[in-house]
Formats: sequence, C-alpha cells, structure tokens
Amino acid sequence: MRLFDTLTQEEREFKPLGETATLYVCGITPYDTTHLGHAFLNVVFDTLVRYLRWSGQPIKYVQNVTDIDDDILRQARKVGKPWDVLGREETDKYLADLRALNVAPPDEYVRATDEIPHIVELIQTLLAQGHAYERAGWVYYHVASDPGFGKLAEAAGYVGYASWLATANERGNTPNDPRKRDPLDFVLWQGQQTPDEPAWPSPWGPGRPGWHIECSAMATHYLGPRIDLHGGGSDLIFPHHTCEIAQSENATGERPFVAFWLHIAMVGQDGTKMSKSLGNLTRVSELLPHVSADAVRLLLLSHHYRAEWEYTPALLAAAVARADRLARVATSAAGALSGAATAPPPGAAAATARAAFSAALDDDLDTPGALAALEALAGAIEEGAAPDSATTLRELAGVLGLRLAALDNASDAGAAPATGVTTPRGE
Repeated sequence: MRLFDTLTQEEREFKPLGETATLYVCGITPYDTTHLGHAFLNVVFDTLVRYLRWSGQPIKYVQNVTDIDDDILRQARKVGKPWDVLGREETDKYLADLRALNVAPPDEYVRATDEIPHIVELIQTLLAQGHAYERAGWVYYHVASDPGFGKLAEAAGYVGYASWLATANERGNTPNDPRKRDPLDFVLWQGQQTPDEPAWPSPWGPGRPGWHIECSAMATHYLGPRIDLHGGGSDLIFPHHTCEIAQSENATGERPFVAFWLHIAMVGQDGTKMSKSLGNLTRVSELLPHVSADAVRLLLLSHHYRAEWEYTPALLAAAVARADRLARVATSAAGALSGAATAPPPGAAAATARAAFSAALDDDLDTPGALAALEALAGAIEEGAAPDSATTLRELAGVLGLRLAALDNASDAGAAPATGVTTPRGE
C-alpha cells in the first residue's frame, strides 16, 4: 500500500514500524456535532482500518475528544449548561451518529480531561529543556527555541513566520498576550482566570491544558513516541499538527514523531467550508431518517480523501440510487446461489473485481476506484456472472463498511426525500 505523506509531499510505500501499525486521529471538540465533514473524516479512517485488517495488517487505532476547550465553555454559557454536561451530551450524539454510519469504534477513545497527569509531565519536560517558559501561572512553548519548528507547515504551503502568525491569529491565537515572549508562542498550560472556570492542579497553579499539548500527550501515551499514521482534517496542518510535532519530538527525543501524516480534505456547502461557526451544515442525524447509512457512506467514499468537494442534495440522491442498486444485485444473486442444486465454480468476475478493488485502495486509499470495482462486479452479476460473485461483492462492500441491506436505502416514502432533505442553518 502507498500513502501520501503531507510532510514529505510524496506518496510512499506504507511499512509499519512494528508488527502492529499505529494510527492516531484528531477527533472533535464536542459542542455541536456531527456534520458531513466529521463523517467524511471518520468514514475515511474507518475504511483505512478495515482495509488494513482485511489485508492481514494488525493496527491499533486511537482517537481523541477535546472535551475541554474555549469553544465548549463559550457554547455552554450560551445554552446555559455546565461545560462538562454539554461535552458529554455532544460526545454521546457524535458516537451515536458514527454507530449509525457503521463506523467501528477506535481501539481507544480518549478524553483530554483524563490525561491531565501525562499533559503536565510533558510540559515539565519541555520546561526543563528550555523549549517552554512560565509566566504568572501560564506556560508557553517558545517557538524561537526550536530551529525545526514549522516543517509540516512549510511543506503544506504555510511559508515563513508572517504566514504562520497570520494563520494562527485566524485560528484562535492571541498575539497581544503580554505574558508571551513572541506573538507566535502558544499555550501549553492556561492559568485559571475566574473562580467558576474549570481547572486542575499543576506545578504552576490551577488551570487547564492548551489544545496542542493534549494530542501530544494522548498520542505518545497510547501509541508511543513514534507512530505510523496520524490523521485529521487538512485545517489542522497549522497550527495544530505543526505544534504537535514540535512538542512531541522535543519532549521524547524521537524523530520523526509520525511516519505518515494523512489529512482529509474539507467538505463544503453553499460555496464555503462546512463549519460549525458559520452554520452551513448538513448533519448526519438529519440525513439518516431519510436515507440509509450505506447511502451516506457511498456519498462520502465517492470522493478521494485528499480532494475537496461540496455537498449537494443531488449527490446524495445519486448515492441513494447507487446503494439501492448494489443491495438489490447482492440480494438477488445471493438468492440465486442459495437455490442452486450445486455450487457453481468460482467466476473470473470475482477475481477481477478483487484485484481491482485492492489495487485501488493500495493506491493512496482510492475509494472512488474501489467503488468502481464494486459496480463493475455488480454489472457482471447482472449480466450472468457466476452467482458466487455475490459473496465477493458483499465481502468487498464490507471492507468499505457497506451492509448492502435490500430496500433499506431510502425512507418508507421511497427515494424522493433524498433530494429534499432540509439542511440546517445556524447553531
């Protein structure tokens, strides 16, 4: 299998560091979930894990949830709920949506608030090395102390300090913080500012961790100082993943922190990126009453994970039709096979489809190509290929997380609601 690594900007053969491959994926900040952008990321990595395991490659998959964050605190105040109650409720909704999409759970689903001791330990190491400094109960990573800072950002097109600072400022940085030595320095530990603000004890006083250090602590704790695959949305390349590299490699002394950085393209709607802050969302929970999980997965997997795309109801309608056809072919062919007096010999169509399917996924997880192999096999079955091809069709579909349940791809009223699903506006 060959995968594209964002850091080296090249497609390389994937060879795990050990017998079991390791994957860490940055999950959600749970204050308003789950839209199609979240679903795209999760279905892609679910497919990657399924394919590796189907191919005989063991893998340990860890995903986190950032359950303490400024966004959660703001939303909690807005809706009048305790921050931790809001976080649990939204996390539960997110996990329920993923189950409904037939996304298998990761081996470890880790909450940032459960990792405070490991976070504190990493910060202490960075302080001892001179890569961090403390001011009035706050701790910052000092970017100028690290000559290697920014290599991932540079590779992805964020070139130079001015570009970094401008992007960081757009994504929550506070350049005028008087405690900072440099406007680009980022928070490792945030001191408690008001008595009602959530806080944990630390050597620097009560407070809470910064966003970037949480993922460094969780990834290294559960997977070790070097991991094979690290995933997330392409909007996390800078500053989040760039900062993760700096923290992790300096704290552990191991380089590279990640062998392959895999970044999922953004999903758009109404001409711009689908976003909680903008409110241009289509939520999974609003689609699934009208269409099946197979249809939604087909909608998502019909796009390569590195290609940006924009959701439209017409795309969903096409996915519904696709799901219905695959299910009908698999079901009718399986019925013919069960009624046969003797088992037919294996057919060439199944072998051809299996080879094309594997070749597509080995080529940087080309899910559109894998779907084309499924559809070619379905066409061969319709034209009279050996009925046992249905078994192969179901097997390969299962690698993509498809159930191929007959007559389950639209609502009771038929496929028409797929084009008329309303998309929410606002929070």
